[in-house]
Amino acid sequence: MIHGIRENVWRDIGAYGGALHPMGRKVNRGPDSYLGFIGVSTSESSIMTVFPQWAEALGLPTRRLIGLDLLLDSPAEVYREVVATIRDDPRHWGALVTTHKIAVYAAASDFFDSLDEPATTFGEISCIAKRGDRLLGSAKDPVTVRLALEEFLPDDHFRRNAAAALVLGSGGAGTALTHQLGVRDDRPERIVCTSLSAEPLEHARTVHERAGIPDGLISYVVTTDSEEVDRLLESLPPSSLVVNATGMGKDRPDSPISNDALFPDQGVVWDFNYRGALDFLAQARRQQTERRLQVEDGWRYFIHGWSQAVAEVFDIPMPPATVDELGRIAARLR
Repeated sequence: MIHGIRENVWRDIGAYGGALHPMGRKVNRGPDSYLGFIGVSTSESSIMTVFPQWAEALGLPTRRLIGLDLLLDSPAEVYREVVATIRDDPRHWGALVTTHKIAVYAAASDFFDSLDEPATTFGEISCIAKRGDRLLGSAKDPVTVRLALEEFLPDDHFRRNAAAALVLGSGGAGTALTHQLGVRDDRPERIVCTSLSAEPLEHARTVHERAGIPDGLISYVVTTDSEEVDRLLESLPPSSLVVNATGMGKDRPDSPISNDALFPDQGVVWDFNYRGALDFLAQARRQQTERRLQVEDGWRYFIHGWSQAVAEVFDIPMPPATVDELGRIAARLR
């Protein structure tokens, strides 16, 4: 067990699937209690082997993680049924939601007794937790994307280099990143966010306006093919940040750019994915030496996303030292 993580809470009840009720009364979810994972290809995620080891290190009351794969753009009734099951199953601790977080909010936000401010601002639910009889929904992307970005991008990068940012994909994670770029002290010279259709961009624009991000800083571009994305890439100044937040290369095959695309000289390239075909990541690595690129995959974003969800669901602290230790445990199983 990692020292300092509520040993006094978990020591006596961990083997029985119990936890503490917010008022101090013990909640026992039974020996078959479990954490849920709502995604598209959950069995392929490293978390399926990592979570039991994390649970042991943290002394969590369950080591069971059960994945639920849903089709992209499933009907609203599907999401409502999933949330109702989490709410009503006494064995269920809660869940992390990946690809479907905006859809869960749109279809089932009325099932929740409480939603945190980022959930209502971003219109998404990426973490579902229970406190006694209350169902809580939260959006962790704004926190986790910032934590991951700060690990590899200096806090004066854009100002020092007069650099821009191109974020490909405007789902929950992409919108969280453009929001964080827009509110940081060291803003990019300009931010471009893309989507295959106008609707996600309108949602992103609404989020940005609520945050008070200056008019004109962010451009919203519908891209229908890789050649259009290539042209956006070529328009970037040196040292710009380029991010693949489309899901392509993991949930969907291929890459948002063509093999003829050129990354900006000395650019910072971040693929949110860490598993799958990783086509975009491979394209960046082929140009890494010639274009003097800094190339990052989504592994640390994965670590931050899951560690924040575990902290929320099981109501435990998650200081940086604990995150680092969980990262070391995960790396051994990667």
